[in-house]
Amino acid sequence: MELQAFLSRQSPDYADTRALGRCLRALVEASLDQLPLPGSGRTLERLQRLAEVGAHDLGLCKLYEGHTDALAIIQQLGGSPTPGSTWGMWAAEPPQAKVRVSPQGQMVALNGRKAWCSGAAVLSHALLTAWDQQDRQQLVAVALDQPGVTVTDEGWQAVGMGATGSVEVTFDGAEAQAIGNPGDYLQRPGFWQGGIGIAACWYGAAQSLAERLRTHCAQHEEPHALAHLGAVDSALHAAAEVLRVSALTIDAAPLDDAEMLARRVRAVVEQSVEQVIQHVGHALGAGPYCKDRQFARLIADLPVFLRQSHAERDLAALGKQVLNGTWTL
Repeated sequence: MELQAFLSRQSPDYADTRALGRCLRALVEASLDQLPLPGSGRTLERLQRLAEVGAHDLGLCKLYEGHTDALAIIQQLGGSPTPGSTWGMWAAEPPQAKVRVSPQGQMVALNGRKAWCSGAAVLSHALLTAWDQQDRQQLVAVALDQPGVTVTDEGWQAVGMGATGSVEVTFDGAEAQAIGNPGDYLQRPGFWQGGIGIAACWYGAAQSLAERLRTHCAQHEEPHALAHLGAVDSALHAAAEVLRVSALTIDAAPLDDAEMLARRVRAVVEQSVEQVIQHVGHALGAGPYCKDRQFARLIADLPVFLRQSHAERDLAALGKQVLNGTWTL
C-alpha cells in the first residue's frame, strides 16, 4: 500500500522524460523500488506492484519496470548496485545497433551504439547486453555520467510512450563492469520470469482504463455499456487468473525453465488487454479520449507498450513448443 499511497500523491501528467526521471528517483529514495525477487515466494506481490505503476502511468511504469528488472538481474548474478542509483535495462539487439565489449584491466570497455534506451537522459546507470570478442552476449553495468557515453536525440519519434525518451546511446571507450558470465542474461531462469512482469504492466494499464467504464456504468443506465463492462470484466478476470497462477508456479519451482509459461501468460494478457481497449472505447465514445488527460495518455501509450510482444511471431513460437503436448483440465 505504500507504493499505492505514493502514486496517489503524484499528478499523472508527466510532461517529459525529466519528469519521469524525477518521479523514479523519488521512488528509489523512498525504497519503493525494492520489490521481492521473482521466485522468492512473493512473486505475486512483485507483479502487483508493477501493475499498480502501470495503472498510474505507463511511461513511469516503463522506467520503473526496467529499473526493478535491472536490480533483480544484478542480484541474481551476484552483483550489487550502487545505493540510490537509477537503472535502465537495455537489451534490444537490432542489427544496426550493436555494442562491443573488450577487456580493460579489472573492467571492460564499451564501443558501439545501443538502441531503444528508455530513460537514457535521466538515469544514472544502465545494464545492457553487449558482445565480446568471441561474439558471445555479455551483460555489463555502466555509469552514464562518464566520458565516452553520449545520449543522442536519435531513434525516437514516438507519440505513445513518447515521454520515456527511448533514444539511442553511443559508447566510445566507456568503462563498464561485466555482470555474470557470457550467455547468463538469456540462460538464467529470471529471463522469462521477467517477461511475465511486462504482462503485469499491461494488465495494470488495462485495469485503469476499465475503471473508467465501471464508473460510467454506475452513473448511467445503459444496457450496451453494461454489456461492454461484462466483456471487460471477463477479459481482465482471465488475465488476472493467469498472472496469479504464473506467480504461484514460479514460486513453486523458481529454477525451472519458464519460457512456455511466460509465452502463454503474455499471449492471454495481450489478448485480454486488446479486448479492454476495444470495449472501453466502444462504450465511452470520444469523451474520455478528448477530456480525460490520464485516460488519453494511457490509451495512447498502451498499444505501444503492448508491442513489446511480437504478436504472431510469439504465438508461432508458443505453437512450436506445444506441438507434442496435451491440454487437460
